[in-house]
Amino acid sequence: MVERSSTRYGVIAAVASTLLLWASAFVTIRYVGHQLSPGALALGRLLVGSVALGAVMLARSEPLPPRRALPLIALCGLLWFGIYNLALNAAEQRIDAGTTALLVNTGPIFIAVLAGLLLGEGFPRNLLTGCAVAFGGVAAIALGVSGHGISATWGAALCLLAALAYAGGVVAQKPALRHCSALGVTWLACAVGALACLPFAGDLYSEAVSARASTVAWTVYLGLGPTAAGFLGWAYALARTDAGRLGSSTYLVPPLVVLMGWIVLGETPPALALPGGVLCLFGVALARRRAPLRWGAGRRADASGGTVQPPDALQGPLVALRDRRSK
Repeated sequence: MVERSSTRYGVIAAVASTLLLWASAFVTIRYVGHQLSPGALALGRLLVGSVALGAVMLARSEPLPPRRALPLIALCGLLWFGIYNLALNAAEQRIDAGTTALLVNTGPIFIAVLAGLLLGEGFPRNLLTGCAVAFGGVAAIALGVSGHGISATWGAALCLLAALAYAGGVVAQKPALRHCSALGVTWLACAVGALACLPFAGDLYSEAVSARASTVAWTVYLGLGPTAAGFLGWAYALARTDAGRLGSSTYLVPPLVVLMGWIVLGETPPALALPGGVLCLFGVALARRRAPLRWGAGRRADASGGTVQPPDALQGPLVALRDRRSK
């Protein structure tokens, strides 16, 4: 009984710390973006994260992913860690952290659509209804930021690009998890993302040399905290609790980002962004809701063969891929 209680408290602590880390990433990116360009920031963060995750791989004597999983991991790294981080960093140079988090949380919708198209998971009524509601929220947010000029409008578009890139990376990652551990997939995908961002090495060096020490320190934090520690905390919790329930906890990230952005940066999202964000989150929850089984026999087993570790504020969608159609 004592062991079960300690495990439960350990899971709660892991989930709470992970959500705080992922929420803090949006605010940190917004702050660091004043001195580092999107490419330099992405490369710096991914280099630190790759080294940290690689150290954990060595400490645990984790085997390398097999050759057959490498193409999927490479695609995951290019989309999820490379393009996603570049688009997110560029978006946060144009709009506030809270609005960014609200828009990026449309990722589960895109993942569900891609899973229906590419993984044969179908298009249940809840998914279609949730898509309509969520994109109504996106329209409200876009209308809210449009009053801040063309730069803010481009920022909203970049958020949706980041959500699409993340969704594509998740769908590529799912089959790879059948052949190797989540830690192995995440480390190699992070390394691929860093390699994809190497063209920005010159920018990283020149900007880091002239940047404040606090900017460099917060960049290192993004790699060690939200990337490495966030993934490990999520993996610990996911191995010890229900995936669906754990995934729903990620809906706390956008409100946390709005609160942190207000306290740390003095930012408040546009008036329409908050109700639009509520609509987005409601649409995502509706799309992930399980509909009653109407045909077929028994329950379909999950074929992912591994645990999942999503980044920053976009982790819940991957849980949805594992559980939403496992019925």
